[in-house]
Amino acid sequence: MIKTDKLTKVFGDKTAVRDLNLDIPRGELFAFIGPNGAGKSTTIKMLVGLLLPTRGRALIGGYNIQENSVEAKKLIGYIPDFPYLYEKLTGREFLRFVGRVYGMDDRSIVESIEEYLDLLGLRDQADELIRSYSHGYRQRLVFAAAFLHDPRVLIIDEPMVGLDPRTARLIKDNLIERCRRGAAVFMSTHTLAVAEEIADRVGIIHEGELIACGSLGELRKQSGVDGRLEEVFLKLTKEEDKESELK
Repeated sequence: MIKTDKLTKVFGDKTAVRDLNLDIPRGELFAFIGPNGAGKSTTIKMLVGLLLPTRGRALIGGYNIQENSVEAKKLIGYIPDFPYLYEKLTGREFLRFVGRVYGMDDRSIVESIEEYLDLLGLRDQADELIRSYSHGYRQRLVFAAAFLHDPRVLIIDEPMVGLDPRTARLIKDNLIERCRRGAAVFMSTHTLAVAEEIADRVGIIHEGELIACGSLGELRKQSGVDGRLEEVFLKLTKEEDKESELK
């Protein structure tokens, strides 16, 4: 469902992402982790069509995100790290707008809105202006908007920021259930405990390059560390730092 082929992004003399090859099938929850500045957000912006790659390509459901952007974006639910919301709309109005952008019919929009207002605890705030929402409620609304059209691909940048423990649990359970129904989830996060808990595979990016990819067991073998994902991550990125110093 998500495939990259030598995906590369260069800014001036800096290569933010270099020759990234990924293949994420239906039903997989994939966690993408790395230090600050490693290339995670740049990768996500290329996946959803917000950035043009310098070379290489990204495919969503078989569609090239650059050449067939409308078809590809219809399949995507996207949650950025800093979402933009129309603050002079109510939550319900915003969700209705999102549903129409995705071409949903009015009945489906209403049914889906009601479902996610209840699931994410937004019903009491649904008819208030978004500008009055707290950060946590804004984040819930962003998830409702991403889920609204039942996307086949979810691309999420830092999903749990600002969520209370109950809502975070709801979101994690929802993502797992979506994968069981055949969706593909690409999740970038600094919260390694979340990645360890729910991801089927983990990719580690460091200085723009994918240095490891696999299940936690496979990453443990590669790193030689029989521990938590945090320990594996620190070992692998430390080794990369040492190699960079020797070059």
